[in-house]
Amino acid sequence: MSGKEFFKVTTLEAVLELVSAFPPVGEESVRLDQSVGRILAHDVLSDIDLPEFSRATMDGYAVRAQSTFGASESMPALLAVVGSVGMGEVPTVSVKAGEAVRIATGGMLPAGADSVVMVEHTQSLDETTIEIFKSSAPLQHVIEVGEDLRKGEKILSKGSRVRPQEMGVLAALGRTSVPVYRQPTVAVVSSGDEIVPIEKTPTLSQLRDVNAHTLTGLVRLAGGAPVYLGIAKDNFDDLDRLLQDALALADIVLISGGSSVGSRDFTLDVLKGLSDTEILVHGVSVSPGKPTILAQSKQKPVWGLPGQVTSAMVVFHVMVRPAIESISGLSKDKLAQVLEVPAVLNRNLASVQGREDFVRARLVSRGDRFYAEPVLGKSGLIHTMVKADGLIRIERDSEGLEKGAHVNVILLRA
Repeated sequence: MSGKEFFKVTTLEAVLELVSAFPPVGEESVRLDQSVGRILAHDVLSDIDLPEFSRATMDGYAVRAQSTFGASESMPALLAVVGSVGMGEVPTVSVKAGEAVRIATGGMLPAGADSVVMVEHTQSLDETTIEIFKSSAPLQHVIEVGEDLRKGEKILSKGSRVRPQEMGVLAALGRTSVPVYRQPTVAVVSSGDEIVPIEKTPTLSQLRDVNAHTLTGLVRLAGGAPVYLGIAKDNFDDLDRLLQDALALADIVLISGGSSVGSRDFTLDVLKGLSDTEILVHGVSVSPGKPTILAQSKQKPVWGLPGQVTSAMVVFHVMVRPAIESISGLSKDKLAQVLEVPAVLNRNLASVQGREDFVRARLVSRGDRFYAEPVLGKSGLIHTMVKADGLIRIERDSEGLEKGAHVNVILLRA
């Protein structure tokens, strides 16, 4: 591999366009109580009006609003109490002009009533008569039939994530199962002669396999199902064997290490040796993470991530996570939503034109604003990510940012 080939870098925008072209995984149906965080595979339409009856939102009296017009402390309206409605009861009485029915919060509005007077605005004269001291408008303290959801209305969209509130809507419709996209299986492979399992005490020339554990955690947070396949030594056959296993098992493959220039790095050679495989990207105009590889093998994305742990994690946040979410079926408008916090930069940050820099930053609250404190350090230092709350993005055409600049900190989502 020549240096010239390596430096044909691709922009971040172009990489994200490439990953959005991979088709989503298949569908499955899950129990409602297991659906949180999953991506809907179909639109959801309401097959009922919700609520199915008009109901009170306050304890008080169901009335015709016109019977209360002009009521005040000095000139209360007198109404005859003709019955009561409790929770879960179907009214057996109706309301005529000059009448009222006792009603509890959530109770079904009796026929003829169009408003509820709060009990605080009434006084009982006897068992059958009340005074009302405040006028009530039509539909005051009332939820109408279908005010929440209308029968036939699309209430949830294909490609959206199920949150607890969506679970609540589905529960209100009586849906015990939910059609969702399958969680993509993501195979994680580490590579390098110097990498050893974390339970082993490394020698002076070795490193524990930190990347595998950070990446499996990130995959899980992104909605994927991670599978760790182990460590490939720096030889063609070992990496080829694990990569073949990964492609047979998973929807996405992550190879940690082996993507930088060097005679001992075999990722690119192994990928080129696979049938039905195309190298889409080798080098991205970002820092950290420039030596990232993206290939397509048997219609599946294969990522070659930098060996340095911080670089691998930043690349995951800005490229791999969107790829996992896209293949999970998340809609493009949801993919574009990035959680950012506006902040004031507390020091100068230099940058190099022609690449996008992602700088780790800590958020500090002072008064009514946040300040972004860059967490500087080499890309092999895991503590810099532990201290960081997010990333500051410095655009490709910028030479840096000055102290006091207003920035958006991209949150490292949990």
